[in-house]
Amino acid sequence: MNHETDFATGTYSDEPRLPLLTPTEAHETIELLQVLEQLDPDRHGQAAGQLAADLARRLPSP
Repeated sequence: MNHETDFATGTYSDEPRLPLLTPTEAHETIELLQVLEQLDPDRHGQAAGQLAADLARRLPSP
């Protein structure tokens, strides 16, 4: 298979697709990222905090 020229083909169900994350899962993910940020003593957790903030801005209020 040549990955540069061949395209994936297949059939897809007509049923509605689920979102990548449900709103509940997204809120839980944000909480876990915030905990991860707090637990990192080497300040690498800032990336987790930034990701949590970016994700939180995209979600409607609970």
